[in-house]
Amino acid sequence: MPQPPLINCQDISKTYGERPLFEGLSLAIHEGDRIGLTGPNGAGKSTFLKILAEVVAPDDGACTRRKGLRVGYVPQRPTFTSESDPDPTVAQVVATAAGNDGHEAGRALSRTGFTDHSVRASTLSGGWNTRLAIACALVGDPDLLLLDEPTNHLDVDSIVWLESLLASAAKTFVVISHDRYFLQNVARRMVDIDRMYPEGVLSVSGGYVEMLEARDARLSGQANYQESLANRVRREVEWLRRGPKARTSKSKARIDAAHRSISELAESRDRTAGGTTLLELNASGRKTKRLWQCRGLGKRFDDTPVFEDLELLLGPGVRLGVVGPIGSGKSTLLRTIVGELEPDSGSIKKVDDLRLVYFDQARSGLDTNQTLKRALAPEGDTLVYRDHPVHVVSWAKRFLFRPSQLDQSVSLLSGGERARVVLARLMLKPADLLVLDEPTNDLDIPTLEVLEESLIGFPGALVLVSHDRQLVDRVTTAILALDGRGGTQRYADYHQWQEERTAAKAPKKSRAAVAKPTAPKRKRLSYNEQREYGGMEQKILEAETRAEEARARTEDPAIATDPTKLQERFQAMADAQSEVDRLYARWAELEAMLS
Repeated sequence: MPQPPLINCQDISKTYGERPLFEGLSLAIHEGDRIGLTGPNGAGKSTFLKILAEVVAPDDGACTRRKGLRVGYVPQRPTFTSESDPDPTVAQVVATAAGNDGHEAGRALSRTGFTDHSVRASTLSGGWNTRLAIACALVGDPDLLLLDEPTNHLDVDSIVWLESLLASAAKTFVVISHDRYFLQNVARRMVDIDRMYPEGVLSVSGGYVEMLEARDARLSGQANYQESLANRVRREVEWLRRGPKARTSKSKARIDAAHRSISELAESRDRTAGGTTLLELNASGRKTKRLWQCRGLGKRFDDTPVFEDLELLLGPGVRLGVVGPIGSGKSTLLRTIVGELEPDSGSIKKVDDLRLVYFDQARSGLDTNQTLKRALAPEGDTLVYRDHPVHVVSWAKRFLFRPSQLDQSVSLLSGGERARVVLARLMLKPADLLVLDEPTNDLDIPTLEVLEESLIGFPGALVLVSHDRQLVDRVTTAILALDGRGGTQRYADYHQWQEERTAAKAPKKSRAAVAKPTAPKRKRLSYNEQREYGGMEQKILEAETRAEEARARTEDPAIATDPTKLQERFQAMADAQSEVDRLYARWAELEAMLS
C-alpha cells in the first residue's frame, strides 16, 4: 500500500500587501523527493517554504502532514542570538537545537565542517553561518529538509560540499536556489512557482534542464491557446458592437459567453505578462588598451600574504574571473583594484579619468532608510540614462517594480529587489571598468540570465567574483586563482581551473591501489574470479578517468544554453559514475571472499 505524502498542500494562498504571492497552489511532497524550487523574485518561494516549515500559516487552504513528521529548516538569513545568550558558541547553538544533546550537536558540527566548536557564532562569515544553520537542521535527523538559498554565501568548494551532503544526509529535501549547476546536480524533481502557469506551479520529474524543456513546451502551448482565445474574443466583440436588435435568450447566452471569453483572455494575459529586467550596461566606449595595470602588486594582513608579485593588465574586452576558497582574498583584491585599499608593495597605473563602477558584496552604497523612489532617482522625478531623461516610474518598471512601490522603504524590499536597485543604479554610470563582487546573490534565474548576457556583451573591462559557476563559466575570458597563501595562478578559462583542482585533490594512487590488500590471497575464488580480481585495479582507474572526462564535458561553455546537449552529457556523466560505483562494489565483494 503506497505511503501518504509527507506534506500535502491543497489550494493554499498567501497575500502580503496589495497583491497575492500565490493563490490556489497545490503540491504534495513524497518521501524520497529531492526538489529544486524556483520562481521569479516575488513569486513567494521563501513564503511557501516557511508554510511547509510551519513558520507562517497560509491565508487559505491547508497543508496536512504525516503524523510524527520531523522537519529541518534552514532560513535564508539565519540568526543565532537570543536575549538569554547574545553571543553563543557554535556548540551552544547546535546543542540548543538538539535539546541539549551535546554528543548529537558535536556530530552535526563535525559533519558540517566545524573543527573548532568553541568559536562564537557572531564571528562567522556568511558561508559558515549557512553551515551552522544546516547543522542545527540536521541534529533532529529530519524526515524532510527545507533549505532557502543555502548557496548564496558559499564559495565553489562549499557548494560542492553541500551537493555531497545532500546526497548522503538528506533522503527528502526541498531547496530554493538560483544556482543552475547546483540545481542540475542535486534535484530529481523541479517545482517552478509562477503566476504565468494556470495552476500557479509547474512540477517536473528531473533536473533543471528538464524543467527548462517542460516550461518552454508549456509556454508555447499557452501562447497558442491565448492566440486562439484572442481570435474568438475579437469575433465576439465585433458581434457585440453590431448590437443585435432582438435580445433573445440565445443571443443573451452568447453575450454572457463573450464576456466570459474576454475575462479569460485578460486573466491569461495577466498571468503571462510577468516581466524581465531590462539590463543594458552603460559602457563608456573608450578604446584605450591599458585601462588599469599593476606590477609586483602585494597585499598582506599582519604576517599573512593575500597576494604577492601580481602582474595584471585590464583593457577593453578583458573579462577576468577571480576565484579561490573562502578567505583567499578575492574581495581584498577587488577593493585594491577600485582604490578602497592601498597595496603594500608594487605599483598601479590607470588611464586618466578612469570610469570605474564597483558592485560590492555588502551593497554598502544602498541606504535602506530611503524610499525606492529616492534610491532610483536621488535628485527628483527624472534621471539621465545614456544622455536621455527617463521618468522614475518608467525606470522602476524596467526593473519590475510597480509604481505603488516607489514610496516604500528600501528596508522592506526583498534581497532580490535590493539587488535590482543596485543594478539599476549601476546602469546609470558609464564605465570603462566594471568590478563586481558577488552580484548574483538573491537574484532570480531570469534576471541572472539577463545579467549574464549583458556582461558578455559589455565592451569594457570586467573583473568578476561570483560563486555562480555557470555565470563565471560563460562570462569570463580568463581566470585568476588565489590560493589564500599569497600565491596566484592564471588559467585560460574556468574549466581549466576546475580540471587542475580536481587533479590536485585526487590521491597520487587510485583508491583501489591504496586499499589493495597486502595479505596473501586465500584460494576461495574461482579461476575466472581470480582473473577478474587481478584486473580490477586497472578497470577502476580507466572507469574513473572516463567519469572525470564525462564530468568535464558537462562544463563545456559551448553547450551551456543547449538543454538537449546538457541533458545528454549529464546523463553520460551519471552513467560513467555508476560504472565506477559498480566496479568498487564488485571489488569489495571479491575482497570479502578472500578474507
